[in-house]
Amino acid sequence: MSGGAGLAGYRARLLARLEELRALAESTREDRRPVELDPGRQGRLSRADALERQAIAQEGEHRRQREIARIESALARMAEGEYGWCAVCGEEIAAARLELDPATPVCVDCAARQG
Repeated sequence: MSGGAGLAGYRARLLARLEELRALAESTREDRRPVELDPGRQGRLSRADALERQAIAQEGEHRRQREIARIESALARMAEGEYGWCAVCGEEIAAARLELDPATPVCVDCAARQG
């Protein structure tokens, strides 16, 4: 990838997003904990609501973890000097694509072929 200024900008964006995702994961930790099934503490509908909130929070955490992995992978590619090059075909990833998603490991053509 050419252009150190662009690389520094992408790195800053990735690090900021990583920090944001980790803070969000911490703030939703309580929602993801196991739901108490003690019928004396809460009614059937309250338990159902709690289970639904837990499922939503867990799915959100799975999405966050996938995004964190993508960001960490992009940062590793930067450290190795491979950032901005398609992991599939080896061609340079267009700056417009990196601007849209700085964590992307593939060019537009390879992304389209992957579905």
